[in-house]
Amino acid sequence: MDDLIKLDVIDLVLALGLIGISIALSAWQKLGLEVQYLFAAGRSILQLMVVGYLLALIFALNNPIAVLAILGIMLTIASIVAKNRISNKIKGLFAIVWGSLFASSFLTLSYTILAIVQPDTWYQPQYLIPIAGMVLGHAINGASLAGERLVSNINNHRLEIETHLCLGATPKQAITVYRKEAIRIGIVPTLNQMMVVGMVSLPGMFTGQVLAGSDPLEAASYQILILFVLAAANLMTVFLVSEGVYRKFFDRNIQLIL
Repeated sequence: MDDLIKLDVIDLVLALGLIGISIALSAWQKLGLEVQYLFAAGRSILQLMVVGYLLALIFALNNPIAVLAILGIMLTIASIVAKNRISNKIKGLFAIVWGSLFASSFLTLSYTILAIVQPDTWYQPQYLIPIAGMVLGHAINGASLAGERLVSNINNHRLEIETHLCLGATPKQAITVYRKEAIRIGIVPTLNQMMVVGMVSLPGMFTGQVLAGSDPLEAASYQILILFVLAAANLMTVFLVSEGVYRKFFDRNIQLIL
């Protein structure tokens, strides 16, 4: 394998030319996206550089407390993002999302790190932090899609749900159809990605490892692992979020309240 071709500051400046082309096209077509492109590019550079320096420090420390602190911050930010996408009117929603993300991430990461990857130490940041980032990134998308759809379905079908309740159904039975639909919506993007990976798209982890000089077969092996981890974590998260969200719509008297 050839040595990794490193990008310097000049290369990154040249890469900004692509943003310049996008801004020029937006201005030419009068799309009004010029400022958004500039803001997004600036924010991307700032965030990734900060993360790069921060992870370099964490990698150098190789300390479990520092690693867990980073994971806690990532989990909290992911929970806030997912909660805001679902609803700002449901009390206790942040706790539901945080708990769901924590449970699904803990289970899948523990299994992956301890049973499959087996690094020298369980907290080795080279493996734990990137995998956790991918898990949380996909999980918040699934949680957001499923939670938003479930809230919308319940609000749009209140009469049908109340009719089921009047006929003796439990809250869970009354919203079963809508919850199943929400869960399917939440996991469809992950399933679609798995269906076309390698034929239509090359995932970021695979291409990143290949660009870094890894053997393509080794990169493919890691990508298979990650896809399966994401599939499991996403389904767990969607299941737990939908379970917690629907309970917020009913009181102790089995009445629809929100």
